[in-house]
Amino acid sequence: MIASVIFVLLLAAGIYFFSRSIRKVIRNIRLGKPMPPVSHKKARWMQMVKVALGQSKMVTRPVAGIMHIFIYVGFIIINIEVLEIIVDGIFGTHRVFAPLGLFYDFLIGSFEMLAALVLVACIVFLVRRNVLKLKRFHQREMTSWPRSDANIILITEIILMSLFLTMNAADFLLQGREVEHYNRAGSFPVSSLLAGMFNGFSDSQLIFTERFCWWFHIIGILAFLNYVPFSKHFHIFISFPNTWYASFDAKGKFSNMEQVTNEVKLMLDPSAPVSQPSAEPQRFGAKDVFDLSQKQLMDAYSCTECGRCTSQCPANMTGKLLSPRKIMMDTRDRLEEVGKNIDANGEFKVDGKSLLNDYITPEELWACTTCNACVEACPVLINPLSIIIDMRRYLVMEESAAPAELNGMFTRLENNGAPWQFSPADRLKWSEQNF
Repeated sequence: MIASVIFVLLLAAGIYFFSRSIRKVIRNIRLGKPMPPVSHKKARWMQMVKVALGQSKMVTRPVAGIMHIFIYVGFIIINIEVLEIIVDGIFGTHRVFAPLGLFYDFLIGSFEMLAALVLVACIVFLVRRNVLKLKRFHQREMTSWPRSDANIILITEIILMSLFLTMNAADFLLQGREVEHYNRAGSFPVSSLLAGMFNGFSDSQLIFTERFCWWFHIIGILAFLNYVPFSKHFHIFISFPNTWYASFDAKGKFSNMEQVTNEVKLMLDPSAPVSQPSAEPQRFGAKDVFDLSQKQLMDAYSCTECGRCTSQCPANMTGKLLSPRKIMMDTRDRLEEVGKNIDANGEFKVDGKSLLNDYITPEELWACTTCNACVEACPVLINPLSIIIDMRRYLVMEESAAPAELNGMFTRLENNGAPWQFSPADRLKWSEQNF
């Protein structure tokens, strides 16, 4: 009874703190501009199933993709076993789903095979990051914390899977010895191979081993659950709504601003009907996270920091400062800073900082070629380019801080109606030449 009470208290605390963290993330995302009404709902569901659930874009790099699928499927399916742990913890039972018979044996056997695959995949990823030191995991934005975060996640997964298999190995032996409470249930294709290490243990030692692993497995899961919202691993949850809300427009399509559209219409035809302006004047482009859309802020939380976007970026390849991954990481960091400001003051107090300049420099923004390689490469349909374009728009339209080459083009567009250095009257003179 005491153990059940302790378990219920731990479970309630874990769920409470996790839900509080999720509410803060949702609040932070809602600081952005509201998303317009969505269309293509059926296609969106299909896209979410294909990309977020089916991991279709991960396998474009087969080794990393297959390893990631092992971890992903293992994480999802093995956690079904947590349901049984929760019921057993509350009521003091042992393998409460055992009456499912052969199906239960199949489930436990599948969980064990997946746990072994997760162990292998996590070890491979640790080697790739820390021994082989792949370039995309060690670029300038991958400071000590992002690298540590990735290692913490992988090591935690290894520990959880090891505890799970060790618990099952001790349980397997206790069942074989027909120890009270440990009724026969389950199939143990992997942990039965480990059981030989515990053959010399007494019944009490085996019970201690099984209980120790059981408790630390569930405590580890609850601790990891509350770590996830503060890490890049949060993408396992938010990538689903992020892929659902991903744009169906052509890549690179610019969003029009109502005020600008009205001005252009009136310039072309002073009698043209224009839409009524919004009640509040909008800032041109984006300077801080408040100027971005909720989808863009969701993108920031969805970033896995895998670096596929940056590894495909031609500007980054040529040594320029731009890294699409850094754009997303900086946006998330600034949003988290704003969230902490709200937590401390009850509302946002101006802190003299902004996403532009304090996190992302104009040099990074103007290095972008708008080729959409980063958008195409992202496995969860994140769009770094949309943030870059909105921040460029602010620099041009609010601060008149475009590069000299663009200012010359803007002047020619204004004076000549075209980007070329001659008047409209001379535009057809080339046709008078004899060829």
